[in-house]
Amino acid sequence: MALGAGVASASLLTGCAGSFFSPAYGEDEVGSGVQEPQVQTEPYLDPAAEGYPVAPPQQLPESAGFGIWDVPVAELASPAWVQATSEATGIPARALSAYAGAAIRVSETRPECGIGWNTLAGIGAVESKHGTYGGSQVVDSGQVEPPIIGVPLDGSEGFLAIPDTDGGALDNDTEWDRAVGPMQFIPETWAKHGQDANFDGAADPHHIDDAVQTAAAYLCERGGDLTTDDGWNTAISAYNLPAEYAREVAGYAELYAS
Repeated sequence: MALGAGVASASLLTGCAGSFFSPAYGEDEVGSGVQEPQVQTEPYLDPAAEGYPVAPPQQLPESAGFGIWDVPVAELASPAWVQATSEATGIPARALSAYAGAAIRVSETRPECGIGWNTLAGIGAVESKHGTYGGSQVVDSGQVEPPIIGVPLDGSEGFLAIPDTDGGALDNDTEWDRAVGPMQFIPETWAKHGQDANFDGAADPHHIDDAVQTAAAYLCERGGDLTTDDGWNTAISAYNLPAEYAREVAGYAELYAS
């Protein structure tokens, strides 16, 4: 596996240095009594695990039948599939439409890549809880409101030192760069790779469609064949380096695929 020389993002939930571990699903709280059936939204991650994971299976959603350039990315997946999968996974439908549409579009523009919607959703879960971190939400247009902006990347423990590259245009910080948007792109990376997925004439890291399609293209460019262990881990490590991060993304991707 060729580890990325740089990273594209800095996770709000994990930083660049580590990860949180969820308790085993179904573990009863003291005095909780009989629990109602619920959607499993958190994977179990073994805190004793080390190293990079086996690549999770990659899944494509059901298509709505449109050509990939005929409609915005969020309209590419079958609405019935989006609704059923949202209910099964707990992923908000508007975010899921972006993950699914980006996987469909990239399956035609980069067929050798093989990236699934579930890997994109795994990254979205770790980076920003699908655009809901800190009370934000993805509105019907796909915009994340209020914008999700990370901590200053000022070289403090666990974080890279990245002086400002965008004049504060994306992150409102003219001293240090901060990761931005639901997929937590660093401004310098966004300037090189940002895409307009919803055809509104602008590439906006705070718009979930643009952010997710950009992530898909970036991962495919870095990893090649993401159906292989080497390709998947090379791609994810280019996005955010630690093995703990890759294991957490893989945990969510496997959960969503199940």
